[in-house]
Amino acid sequence: MLAVRLPKDLEDRLNKLAASTHRSKSFYMKEALESYLEEYEKDLKIIAKYEEEVKNGTLKTYSLEEVMKELNIGPEELEA
Repeated sequence: MLAVRLPKDLEDRLNKLAASTHRSKSFYMKEALESYLEEYEKDLKIIAKYEEEVKNGTLKTYSLEEVMKELNIGPEELEA
């Protein structure tokens, strides 16, 4: 069991969707959470892959200074 407090506008939208489709709010909350978790887990796998490539030296990385020099950007432009 999980209780979730939603902002009024989000709750109103969920109520309208559930009513117009004759599905429960729980159905849409489960769908949304499942979709979010799948995307998040996929992103974590990608990050882990890149992290491993950086650690073993197969992925070239660049310092901020190298990128700024290549793009001809000065420090003052980062503050804007």
